[in-house]
Amino acid sequence: MQPPQKSTLAEWFATPRGEYVLDWERRQIGSAVEDVFGFQALQVGLPQLDFLAENRIPFRFRAGPEDGCEVRADPAALPIASGSIDLVVLPHVLEFSANPHQILREAERVLMPEGQLVVAGFNPLSLWGAKRALGRRRAEMPWCGDFIGLLRLRDWLKLLGFELNGGKFGCYAPPVANATWLRRLSFLEKAGDRWWPIAGGVYVVRAVKRVAGMRLVTPAWKSNGSRVRVLAPVARREPRAATQRAARSAAHLRLIVGSQESGEERG
Repeated sequence: MQPPQKSTLAEWFATPRGEYVLDWERRQIGSAVEDVFGFQALQVGLPQLDFLAENRIPFRFRAGPEDGCEVRADPAALPIASGSIDLVVLPHVLEFSANPHQILREAERVLMPEGQLVVAGFNPLSLWGAKRALGRRRAEMPWCGDFIGLLRLRDWLKLLGFELNGGKFGCYAPPVANATWLRRLSFLEKAGDRWWPIAGGVYVVRAVKRVAGMRLVTPAWKSNGSRVRVLAPVARREPRAATQRAARSAAHLRLIVGSQESGEERG
């Protein structure tokens, strides 16, 4: 008899905890990619889940070692021409890789100047990170991954020439396995977003590839007051009211990164 196979992250997303995380991430990543334009968009990994559904780039494809990817390849060695992709999405690829730095280097290589990178990850400075550190089932998904803090990720991106231009934490409820309790604890989303924004179980950040001496004019994310507040956009020169809104959003992102930095220094 063969030993039972370990579950995959895609299978974990079908559990109550996974559905809770996936529902939040679909909204955040969808908002992050919906107004990124160009000709080619790439999702690395998790081909069972389409995180590019809200994007309108005509040629969208997935790359990775799993069945279902249009390009079967190692994420650390993509068979894609340098500077040919406008958007790259990395949904929980880094924390489950033995070489996350190389995956980021590949993402930087294939992206065009001013191309956008969207990363989703589990936050180690959260109740989810505490369960991973203190739990007994470290071999199971997603606890077997190496959770990467936002400060650490920001430093990696900065070394590669990326600039963060949006980010948000979410999933403040404890990682309980019962769907009923997750629904009952949904009130923590608004409270956590206001009072302890760096303690969300997961995060989604967007970064732009900067090239010295080059700055392209790119469209901003849409702002719709009737929708749930999502990733904080970068402040730009606009009419005064819009400038004030963007400044508050940018301050929120600085609060997230600064608070994360203080939390990791204390840790």
